[in-house]
Amino acid sequence: MRILIANDDGYLAPGLAALVRACAGLGHIDVIAPEQNASGTSNALTLNRPLSIFEARGEHVQGFRVVNGTPSDCVHVALTGLLAQRPDLVLSGINNGANMGDDTLYSGTVAAAMEGYLFGVPAIAFSQVEKGWAHLDAAAAAARAVVDQVLAQSLLGGLPWLLNVNIPNRADAATLPRVVTRLGRRHASEPVLRQTSPRGEDIYWIGPAGDARECGEGTDFHAVAQGRVSITPLQVDLTDHASSALWAKRLAGGAA
Repeated sequence: MRILIANDDGYLAPGLAALVRACAGLGHIDVIAPEQNASGTSNALTLNRPLSIFEARGEHVQGFRVVNGTPSDCVHVALTGLLAQRPDLVLSGINNGANMGDDTLYSGTVAAAMEGYLFGVPAIAFSQVEKGWAHLDAAAAAARAVVDQVLAQSLLGGLPWLLNVNIPNRADAATLPRVVTRLGRRHASEPVLRQTSPRGEDIYWIGPAGDARECGEGTDFHAVAQGRVSITPLQVDLTDHASSALWAKRLAGGAA
């Protein structure tokens, strides 16, 4: 089996190295990750300049290939020419912080996995719920358990699928119950933070994400709050099928 592993926190992130270690023994592993932290870049591809790739050197990153672009760039380049053989599975993470609810629209971690899915390769995105890498080895063991479970079900080689996994920062993460969830929703983000630069110019920082708004039973927010590993199957189709007929009536008689 061949596995491609990427992330959005950059090739030096502890979560990436932990996921690579956890997957040791599963087959051939290619690691292709961004040069810099690319959190919040969503599915962005770099189209206004060429990309450079180099092989990392040093403890924990030996053999990693590094791209000066986005998480989606890493997987896209890998699948369209960099790798001699197509991977059987794409993994992304482990992210430093949750990717739940609306977060998935902005997440580079989810985007890297989604890029594999768009190319027809099954993919899983892994995130720790809280920032700081507490109990990272336990989270990596939980990620390996999810991968082992997928392999035991012989789910590779058919139609592609995409899973978003959020793991509580707990020492017993590997033994926590795993539940299938749906995405919750957050309140609107907090206001931007305005500061003044040394040159006297106004500068703005994007405000923190809003608190959970839709977080009832069955959601990813509820699962991790109850000490469970949340596994959310994702799809890419953004079409509002339920309202298509209504919009057809509203716009009837308009220009074709």
